[in-house]
Amino acid sequence: QVQLVESGGGVVKAGTSLRLSCEAAGAMSIVDQWGWFRQVPGNQERELVADMDAHTTRDLLYGDSVKGRATISRDASKNKLYLQIEDVSIEDAGVYYCRSRWLALGQDYWGQGTQVTVAS
Repeated sequence: QVQLVESGGGVVKAGTSLRLSCEAAGAMSIVDQWGWFRQVPGNQERELVADMDAHTTRDLLYGDSVKGRATISRDASKNKLYLQIEDVSIEDAGVYYCRSRWLALGQDYWGQGTQVTVAS
């Protein structure tokens, strides 16, 4: 299993940058993909924000809403995953979740989420 804990949420002023962290623990050798997802009120689905191949740390994928403004990165020495979004807007608000995926079993592990509120 993989345990994930997000941090860095809170109130962010529109036009500034946002940086989220996700601390991972457990059997990280099984992880094939690391990702960030966002869920907004009234929507049961979690929207992809960013995703990366855990083995190469390349093959980066970004959601259309953040393309060109977001960067996903990982510091393996600290067991941390990061998400940075520049020029934040109201549309970036929501609960951000960190996810790790084990492809062989189709198993996803999620953190508890961190709330981001954007102030105009």
